[in-house]
Amino acid sequence: MKTKNVLSSMILLFVLLLNSCVSKKKEGITIGISFETLQTEYWVASMEALKKECAEKNINVIEAVANGDANRQFEQVNNFIAKGVDGIIVAPKDAYTVIPIIKAANRANIPIGIYNRMPAKNSGQFVTVVADNYEITKRTVQHLCELAKGTNQKYKAMILIGDLGDINAVERRRGFNDAIAAYSDIIELVAEVPTEWNQEKALAGAINSLQAHHDINFIFTSSDFLFPSLISALKNTGKYHKIGHPKHVLLAGFDGDATAFNLLSKGYLDADGVQDLRLECKELIHAIVSRDSLTKPKVISDPGFVIHQKNLAETVNRMWGANLP
Repeated sequence: MKTKNVLSSMILLFVLLLNSCVSKKKEGITIGISFETLQTEYWVASMEALKKECAEKNINVIEAVANGDANRQFEQVNNFIAKGVDGIIVAPKDAYTVIPIIKAANRANIPIGIYNRMPAKNSGQFVTVVADNYEITKRTVQHLCELAKGTNQKYKAMILIGDLGDINAVERRRGFNDAIAAYSDIIELVAEVPTEWNQEKALAGAINSLQAHHDINFIFTSSDFLFPSLISALKNTGKYHKIGHPKHVLLAGFDGDATAFNLLSKGYLDADGVQDLRLECKELIHAIVSRDSLTKPKVISDPGFVIHQKNLAETVNRMWGANLP
């Protein structure tokens, strides 16, 4: 009888322990999101869009920001792994600092998605979503070129170049160059301003170029993030005028942020290449949940779109910078 009671007690204890483990088991899916920076509106809006998409799908989120420190981001991802997340999303500084992060996720058999950056070759198994920087830029600048062509004038062009250690900046520069090459009879590139995604360098470089080439009247910035510096430079040199003014400088950018929307609305900006932020976030979350990155590298390309004065009313709802809270 005593043996039977002991056995019953052991069975009861086992059931209680099992129920305790089940009750402590993580509910639902959890994704760790680490961004290298939240320096610009695009990164802030992207983080918010990812969290919103997760919330709509009842996915738990652990978020972290590395503030430009690649080593810190690696530690953040290792922390996600230690917590047993079901997926990881990383917006890294560049194509190379993300390699050890991808490999760590692969070793843990956790799906990893890379946001807005194409990792270097042979990085491991991942899924990445990235805007088609080349095509979006090329289409945007082509629109600007067509506007120039319609005036029957000659144009002197300037481009604000991003950090050329960033493949996105490289592809945007390439798209710009290929676009104006087809209009070489009317457009001459006279100034390339290196910015390294830095406002102070952009401002100084733009002012120097505008002073050295008083006839610059065609400008593309590789990121809307640099518009404040560019606008200051244009004002400083007396070249900031609305569309329709005889001295208006044809102007275009890339991203689709709130500043670009404001410039479009007020009639200063001719065109902007827009990254479809909602599409990027939705597709990346879907890929993580479906564990696509565990089978083979996968690239999700965002074709984006060009917003300009003629299609502003019909496309503004798709421009993420026009719909910020």
